[in-house]
Amino acid sequence: MEKYMIHGGHRLVGEVEISGAKNAAVAILPATILCDEPCVIENIPNISDVSSIVDILNEMGAKITVINKHTLQIDPTGIKTPEVPYQMARRMRASSYFMGALLGKFHESKVPLPGGCDFGVRPIDQHLKCFTALGATHEVESGVVVLSAEKLEGAHVYFDVVTVGATINAMLCSVLAEGQTIIENAAKEPHIVDLANFLNAMGAEVRGAGTDVIKVRGVTKLHGTVHNIIPDQIEAGTYMVAAAATRGDVLIRGVIPKHLESITSKLQSIGVTVTEFDDAIRVTGDKPYVKTNVKTMPHPGFPTDMQPQIAVLLCLAEGTSLLTEGVWDNRFRYVNELRRLGAEISVDGRVAIIEGPKKFSGAPVKATDLRAGAAMVIAGLVADGVTEIEDIRHIERGYEDIEEKLQMLGADIKKIVVPDSEIAKAL
Repeated sequence: MEKYMIHGGHRLVGEVEISGAKNAAVAILPATILCDEPCVIENIPNISDVSSIVDILNEMGAKITVINKHTLQIDPTGIKTPEVPYQMARRMRASSYFMGALLGKFHESKVPLPGGCDFGVRPIDQHLKCFTALGATHEVESGVVVLSAEKLEGAHVYFDVVTVGATINAMLCSVLAEGQTIIENAAKEPHIVDLANFLNAMGAEVRGAGTDVIKVRGVTKLHGTVHNIIPDQIEAGTYMVAAAATRGDVLIRGVIPKHLESITSKLQSIGVTVTEFDDAIRVTGDKPYVKTNVKTMPHPGFPTDMQPQIAVLLCLAEGTSLLTEGVWDNRFRYVNELRRLGAEISVDGRVAIIEGPKKFSGAPVKATDLRAGAAMVIAGLVADGVTEIEDIRHIERGYEDIEEKLQMLGADIKKIVVPDSEIAKAL
């Protein structure tokens, strides 16, 4: 078993480069299935979720050529069977994007119900709604979603709730459908725009991505292209909060400041100094921090994927803050871990009441999910003494080289390997 061991109390100072967006990569890579030629994808983050997607593509018959650490050429022409291996798909939520891509290409797909972080009920009813509207039938057999259609025809799809995953799947299954598809109440996240840009570069006709109405006019085929994935909004936000929490001074490079506006606004309301440049943001923690209220919402609101991280910062601010989760039902599982470090947080349904300022002290904790793990790292950077974080596989699903990047900023963090024999003794 691997752990992070953090000796807290060090300010983060220096520069950090942000990797490609995880949420864009895990949609764009399955989208290559729709193409009739090889595609080159640049700025791919080197994280385990992306590795899982690449492994699935490879297992299905795609030819993967590694150009460098962050660039792959994917030739999907070897994919002949629209079926995703069961155990591989169960590792992650984004495996659901294979449904839309395979259905769009082959008019059928067999994809296991997806895994991923546990935030409560994450239904795929809106995904199935768009597939059905375009002419597909569906059934679930032993945990596998089976989709089939004699042909796909453009349709009007209105989502009952704003959903990133279903918006992406609607785009994927409609780009090769006959006629026009109109997707209303669509999600507007940056990675949806990035996916649309990739599809259009292959010859698709997708308009309106980034608004709540997306129109897709089907084409007969897609050609190869070269695409550079956008910077990761959530990784950038995580380093912004880490810099603020440690009272540091960090220049975060390779970002799109527009994508970070909701995060920047909340940090500034807490008292953090944030300076924007063309493709960078500087975060300085040089003022007293005060309470504020945060509610997560679909883009352009405050991202749910930044909720655990901002909770750590609110623990360090003077007064009582309210943190409301507006997207998921069960995203406060990490609170018990923060309490181990000294946080004073009470949870009532979707609202966390945070009392500050509190002083963190190092303790053994675990990453309950990807973003909760990032919050544990930030808390460990601030805490007195040593913090050991277990289950770091969650963190490595979405953060490239987090240990090395933090070390370059002055953090005392290292990965340790605990032999299985010692784990057995402890049990």
